[in-house]
Formats: sequence, C-alpha cells, structure tokens
Amino acid sequence: MILAGDIGGTGSRFGLFEIRENRPVAVVVEKYPSRAHARLEDIVAKFVTAHPTPLTAACLGIAGPVQDGVVVTPNLPWNIRAESVAAELGLPRVSLINDLEANAYGSTVLPDADFETLQKGVADHRGNAGIISAGTGLGQAGFYFDGARLRPFASEGGHVDFAPQTDLEIDLLRFLRAKFGHVSYERVLSGPGLVNIYEFLGATVRGEETPELAAELGNVPSAGVIAQHGLAGKSSRAVEALELFVRIYGAEAGNLALKMKATRGVLIGGGIAPKLIEKLRGPQFLEAFLDKGRMSALLATMPVRVILNDQCALLGAALYGGLECGRVENVPVV
Repeated sequence: MILAGDIGGTGSRFGLFEIRENRPVAVVVEKYPSRAHARLEDIVAKFVTAHPTPLTAACLGIAGPVQDGVVVTPNLPWNIRAESVAAELGLPRVSLINDLEANAYGSTVLPDADFETLQKGVADHRGNAGIISAGTGLGQAGFYFDGARLRPFASEGGHVDFAPQTDLEIDLLRFLRAKFGHVSYERVLSGPGLVNIYEFLGATVRGEETPELAAELGNVPSAGVIAQHGLAGKSSRAVEALELFVRIYGAEAGNLALKMKATRGVLIGGGIAPKLIEKLRGPQFLEAFLDKGRMSALLATMPVRVILNDQCALLGAALYGGLECGRVENVPVV
C-alpha cells in the first residue's frame, strides 16, 4: 500500500493507494484542515491511526520549495522534514515533492472527462507542457518529454514579480506594493489575491459593494463570498474583481506557456479554476493568454485545459511513490 499526501495551505488530503495496471487507485482518502494542526506529523499520526495498514512507500506533495528533504511552507507555520515524517510512519524514507510537481504527475493518469478544454490547439507530443494552479497560493510547474516518458519538474514561478499590463493593473501594483513591499503573482492569483483585488477596488472607489455583500464579508474578507457574489452578478465590485482576476490569470498562464515553450499544452489546476469555470470559458482569459505580441500565433497552437478533479495532486503523489518503490514502471504518456 502507498500512502500519498497533498499538503496545502488550507486543507491537507491523505490517501492509501494500490497500484493497478501501472496507475494508482484510491482505497481511502481523508481531508484535514491544515491550520488546525501544529505540525504535519500530527495529521500523519491521525490518519495512520484511523487507517492502520503496512506501507510500501509514502510520498507527500507540499505547497512550497523542497530542498534536501526539507520544506519551509510559505503559507503555513510548518518546517517539514522527510526524516521526521518517515519516523512517524516507521518507514526508512519518505518522498517530499512540490505540490505542483505532484499535480503534473497526477494529470497524466486522469481521464478526458476530468478536463475542460478552453483552447483545443494542436498538441506537439514531443514538446513541453506547463501547469499553473491558483488556490491558497499560486503554484507553477512544467513537464519535458525525454523521448520515452514525461518528466515533471517543480518551480516557484508563483513568486515572480507581478507584471501589470494595463493602467488599472498598474494602480493595483501600487496598492499592493504599499501593503506588501514586494508584489508577486501569488499576491494577486490566489484566494487571498482575489481578496486583495477586491480591497483595491474598494480603496480606489471602483464598483459598488452591496450591503448584503458587506455584511457577509464582515471583518474577515472571504474569497469564496466575493466569488459567489461576482458569479451571481449581485455586486458590480465583485464582478469587476473576478474579471480582473481572470484577465491576470490568463496573462500569467500565457507567460508560463512562453517560458516552458509549452507546445504540448498548458494545464490550469488548483481549487479556484473549477469554481470559476464559467468565467474562464468567457473571452477574457484566452484574450489575455494570447496577448503576447509576436508570440501570439505560437500561443494559439497550444492546448489549454482546466483540471476538474480535485484529487489530481494526491494521485500524482501516489504515482510518484509507486515510481520510487518500483510498483509503477513509468509515467503514462499523454
């Protein structure tokens, strides 16, 4: 049995997986609130106590940079060490990988029904691919094809400098720079990022906040509440916030596509995209994705798809664990 984990800033999923026909199949999956626990090891102990079984391998996908088996999580007050988790599990070793690397692995075992196509394109199956995922934070990763199999790799591209493209976005940058100093894309493209955009629109008196929305937001602004009101068209300020969020999401997805030369395609993952699928289907996302001057024609050839399966990263961690222990022969080529 393989233990897999998807460790995020809001929630952490754990699962037990069997390998069947070179692919992971879930036996049991549990989700825990990350911030309700002082250490990752506390969640691990809770899961294995509830589901005791001999383990062959374990792999955890974690939102943060993995260096020498250690992760200092940017959106959680945790220092995660592979050797500490391995001791908790009674295993000689545990694999830690970036959560977007896990998403990349997981995407290779998903059926077509788990994707929504935004741009069909023409996939070059000898080319690279990219994946960008907004959730509690913003993750980015890539794949390259070595001639036989796909090779996912991690990045910390979500923390690069935010690059505004319009006067409105320049004003947004000024607002966020006064608040944070350095402004990364994660400050804009994430759940907290949507809140930042909404607060910017309020501070600069753009759009209208309804009394109902103001009451729901209270003293703790919620991205989910803003998104619900924006999708329903109940508040012009929430609508504007979503539209700005989607345009910037499309622009940064296009940036990633160019950096990876993602002729195999670009995947949009994370917890936010499926909830905003109506907005992503609209013109703003792809217009911003394609708005790259002389490179627009190249971007128009790249497939762009949204991952709808919220267990993609967990499947990817299980697949990686299977590769590490020899239960999986290779990454499926898609």
